Amino acid sequence: MPGRTDPASAIAEAAARCSNWGRWGDDDALGTVNFIDAAKRREGAALVRQGVSFSLSQRFDTDGPQKGWRRRTNPVHTMTDTGLDAVHGGQGFPHGFGGADDVIAMPLQCSTQWDGLGHIFDHGVAWNGRPADQVVTSAGDLVTGIEHLAAPVAGRGVLLDVGRVLGKDGELPDGFAITEEHLAATAAAHGIVVGRGDIVCVRTGQLTRARRDGWGDYAGGPAPGLSFTTAGWLHRTEIAAIATDTWGFEVRPNEFENAFQPLHQVVIPHIGLLIGEMWDLDALADHCADDGVHEFWLTAAPLPVTGAVGSPVNPIAIK
Repeated sequence: MPGRTDPASAIAEAAARCSNWGRWGDDDALGTVNFIDAAKRREGAALVRQGVSFSLSQRFDTDGPQKGWRRRTNPVHTMTDTGLDAVHGGQGFPHGFGGADDVIAMPLQCSTQWDGLGHIFDHGVAWNGRPADQVVTSAGDLVTGIEHLAAPVAGRGVLLDVGRVLGKDGELPDGFAITEEHLAATAAAHGIVVGRGDIVCVRTGQLTRARRDGWGDYAGGPAPGLSFTTAGWLHRTEIAAIATDTWGFEVRPNEFENAFQPLHQVVIPHIGLLIGEMWDLDALADHCADDGVHEFWLTAAPLPVTGAVGSPVNPIAIK
């Protein structure tokens, strides 16, 4: 990897080395999710033995981590019809019928979410080598909108609890760069092999810390996360997706001077990798630590918002 002062060269080298452009045809809209085939889903489904399930989503409410950076706010939930209206307002329904309705307004990436393939560009180029201005316009993502992922994101999930294996009291410090060696050591400690079509969940413990100490700079500040040097591992293992319990997936501050999310710039537009952020992995991690099983059936369908470049998700892990 070039020195800390040359992120552009490092990005260009990794992009050329790890490119999946054309691998699934010129019209591809799924990227690495193509690795989840029918056999992979059967493999994942066969992991359900106890019938216990875990939601890997944070709650969507005004007490979330967002502070307004990049115009990202926490959800605003408004009741448009309530029990008060039913009892005192006269909703106008016959035979005593009453009800409640509500509406929510929020950025699609304000809490537990997927980054779509149209989310990040490299020098004006989107996934599969397409000009970004022909992919994402004011009408949305015309090619790789998140709606294309509504059905296929389900299969074998694996947890790499790096925080528990390598951290202090289950938590990695902010700024800890998780390398390929760290991922391999964690997989070995769990007795699992990570490979083609897997949906990988990486727990750092930062969300645990934020819940205990307050959000602070969780949304955009310093954090443990994947090192830029893991680009080759992310490409070579042929995983379908990867998600972390942090805001930005990769280590922050980033490993280069004057850089912003350089690993994103490689893995989304060049590898076509589906990235999840702000996942809540704590309850699942506790269960995996107790029974020693770190693989499970995982379904994580985004909301099929037409043309969206990201989506909230409520991932469900079943063991």
